[in-house]
Order: sequence, then C-alpha cells, then structure tokens
Amino acid sequence: MGLTARVELAIVNPIEVRNWDCLVQQLPGAGFFHGSAWARVLQGTYGHQPAYIASFAGDRLLGTLPVMEVSGRLLGRRGVSLPFTDSCFVLSEDGGDTSAFYRQALSYGKRRKWRFLECRGGTRQWQGSSPSVQFYGHRIELEPNEQAMLDRMGGATRRALRKAGSAGLKVEFRQDEVAMRTYFELHCLTRKRQGIPPQPWRFFENIARHVLEAKQGFVAIATAKRPVAAAVFFKKEREAIYKFGASDYRWQELRANNLVMWESMKRLAREGIEHLSLGRTSMGNEGLRRFKVGFGAREQKLDYCRYDLREELFVMSGDGAEGWGTRVFRRLPLPLLRLAGRMIYPHLS
Repeated sequence: MGLTARVELAIVNPIEVRNWDCLVQQLPGAGFFHGSAWARVLQGTYGHQPAYIASFAGDRLLGTLPVMEVSGRLLGRRGVSLPFTDSCFVLSEDGGDTSAFYRQALSYGKRRKWRFLECRGGTRQWQGSSPSVQFYGHRIELEPNEQAMLDRMGGATRRALRKAGSAGLKVEFRQDEVAMRTYFELHCLTRKRQGIPPQPWRFFENIARHVLEAKQGFVAIATAKRPVAAAVFFKKEREAIYKFGASDYRWQELRANNLVMWESMKRLAREGIEHLSLGRTSMGNEGLRRFKVGFGAREQKLDYCRYDLREELFVMSGDGAEGWGTRVFRRLPLPLLRLAGRMIYPHLS
C-alpha cells in the first residue's frame, strides 16, 4: 500500500524539526539540499519561508517534498522546490506513490495565494505534469583509482590538465569565510563577463556559516601568485555537488578551472564520495556542456515543472540564460553590478 493511503501530510519547517537532518538522511535518495543547511541559507539571506511537505509515523520521517515560499513585489508569491537549487527530488521511504505530496503543496499554495508551484527534477509522479523547461544534468562517478577517472576523460580535458600542471598552479582546499571571500571576488568578475548580477555577499557569507563550518562543503582555490580560479562544493554522505565556479579570465590560458575540478574530484574520492553532481546546464550552453562531459560525466535531461495556480495548468517558462539584460549588466561597473544583485536576488529563485 502506498504512502498516501497510510498517513496525513503536514507543512513543516526543517529548521524547527528536531533531528531533521538525521531523519531525512534515512530516506533513499536524500542529498544535501534536503537537509536544513540550505533552508537556513535561503531564509537567512532572502527571508524565504520553508514549507516542506512531510509525513511522519511517530518519530520516523516517511517522505518529504522540500518547498520554500518566495515572496517579492516584482514576481509575487510562489512556491519553489527549491530556490537556487539545480534539482531537488521528492523523497519517499518505500519509493511508492508520491503524488499526494504535490497535491498537498498545491492545496497549501492556494491558501497562501501563490502564483505558481515549481518543482525541479523528480516530477514523474506529479500527475498530469509536463516540463516547463529542460536542462542538461551531469554526474561523475568517483573512485579511488585516479587513473580510471582520467581514462574516462576526453582528450581535450587531459591536455588542459597537463597544461595547468606545467604552469605550476597550486590548489588548496579551505572551509573558512576568508576563502569564501576569495571565491566571491572571482564570482563577481565571472558574472560581469557573463552579463549576470552576482549573488550578494550575504548569500555566500551564510553558506560559509551554515555549510562550510558544518563541514558539509569546501572552497577549492587555484593560485598562480594570486587566486585565478575557485569553486564551491557541497557534500553529504556519499554524494557531492559542484555548486559554483569562477575564474579570472585574464589567466584563462592556464586552464585553472580544469585543475580545480580534477583536484577536487581526487579529494572527494579519497573521502569516500562516490558521486559528483555538476548541476544544471542550459540547453544552449554548449561550452559548459563540453567542459562537464569532458570530465567523464554522464548526461541526462533535467525537467522543471511549473503549475500556474490561477490558470490551474502547467505552463512553459524560459531558462533565463540570455536576454537584453545581459548586455546591460556587462557594461555596468562592478560596484553597480553588485548593487543590482543585492536588489534583484531577493525577488528571484
């Protein structure tokens, strides 16, 4: 008998549930974003309110659909599973029917007057759903045998690693706020080149506090007299996530991004991590796609589904990868671009 026939569902805040992280990690497929750390980052930075759909049998968690309520004057109120997350799957103890989680989320959203509910990945059991937008998802299988991982890489990636090695780059791993500040400076440079406002420093400061200090992630920094590339990784149990990457384009020929990824892969494998998720990639971003596939990543389609609660139907949406705004943001001085990020991101998800 499926989960929906046995228990009632409740709306909970994982930050306030005792032992939430221990409870959720008992569910098959649980990952970093299902834990309370990410909820703390989002609530502490932007004020988004957790509204996780959950079912319990006594003290045991049977399943959950993580949702945050996002409110803003620009886009109104909506539910997102989860904001600034590449994918977040509904979890169930027995792997049974999870459609009731989506029904409960929609019912709650109607009471809260959400414009829409958006879920990112794992939506096959959302009855009648259709993708609003698709991305590529990439995942690398890690193992202690470094040569085996190298053999799965593309020739261009291996050449880039040799070039980075011959350039004398050094990669260090850190879990402190100073390291996050180093990443943030490179992040701002990268976002300006891409024509995208950077997330505000407060966002990364909260990641340092709630994720890095809890030993659930690290910053990898490549240095050539000065920091030239960096990346932020999250980890939980046997899975890790490549969440952010940035670099100083003036040092692009050193292939520091490649070395940061490879050294991080080796470190994670030594720690017993078995899988590394590389997040989402826009369908039109062929350069980033090649970068990820070059490390031997397996590729799959990642569906996002958005249900319009006013029209009561699934609707299409764009991935926002390119538009008129990118041309404007590329021209802004860095201080103004950072200001734009502080003003815009509280309204986004």
